Amino acid sequence: MSPRIAVVGCGQWGQNHIRTLAEIGALAAVADRNPDRAAAFSEQYGVPALAPEAAIASPDIDALVLALPASVHGVTARAAFAAGKDVLIEKPIALDPADAERTAAAAREAGRLLMVGHVLRFNPVFRALCDEVAAGRIGTLRHMISTRMGLGRFLGMDVVWDLAPHDLSMVLHLAGAHPVDVACRRRTVLSDETDIADIVMDFPGGVGAEIHVSRVSPYRDRRFSVIGTRGMLTFDDLAPEGEKLAFYAHTVWRTDNAFAFENAPAQYLETEPGMPLDRELRHFIECIGTRAEPETGADEAVETVRILSVASPLARTPG
Repeated sequence: MSPRIAVVGCGQWGQNHIRTLAEIGALAAVADRNPDRAAAFSEQYGVPALAPEAAIASPDIDALVLALPASVHGVTARAAFAAGKDVLIEKPIALDPADAERTAAAAREAGRLLMVGHVLRFNPVFRALCDEVAAGRIGTLRHMISTRMGLGRFLGMDVVWDLAPHDLSMVLHLAGAHPVDVACRRRTVLSDETDIADIVMDFPGGVGAEIHVSRVSPYRDRRFSVIGTRGMLTFDDLAPEGEKLAFYAHTVWRTDNAFAFENAPAQYLETEPGMPLDRELRHFIECIGTRAEPETGADEAVETVRILSVASPLARTPG
């Protein structure tokens, strides 16, 4: 039997959760501070419209998806854990590491699941890239480069906190460790907050990563590349189907007193179909049933917030 899940927060991303859970057959209720907004989704999907507090307390709800402002994710999730609910929280789960730690501790103490909505981890192209790295396609992983650029989303949260969690999740997964050093250069360009940022990280074993995010770019770019000793892979989220994952057998080698290199054409690799959000929510449902730790669990959620707070320490903290 599918768990009964309520979505708390019917905004832009909450709507996607509502639609996808309804398609899966697991949507049990919707909740929002705006009763008219919740009522509209209640009518559309034939489920009850509740106040957030009622969704948390309801014995007819097994789990919650929180798609709220990040400043209230923690306090809402902790109340849900205390009420015996499992929770998927949209990124980021908090605006400072201490709040994130409190939420993770509350989940552990209550014996409930905490999953963070790092949806790109469930993109089948990214999963294929990870499989190729694990199989040794590029040799030893040495470096990662992630670029996320476009125009817009001035929502009262700077570009580091808004966009970089996606990329940090992918980097942390492939690195398999927490970074030993984090540095960031930020620029305010057209708004009152950080519009462009470059985050650089060093990991144990000499693996490095760099993330470039911008919300004032004249063009869109969403690429994630991994560089190894025997080749390189690129996940281009905006490329046409069939060209989203490319392998480059580029090689660099040492000569007597210099380095030489050889370019290779792109080899496009086959990937499975599937919508990342559907896969993410099905994973959450599976974890609810099996009590297995989610792939994007508490450790990743807390570490992401820690890195974000180092990269952009001017972010607001909850009162």
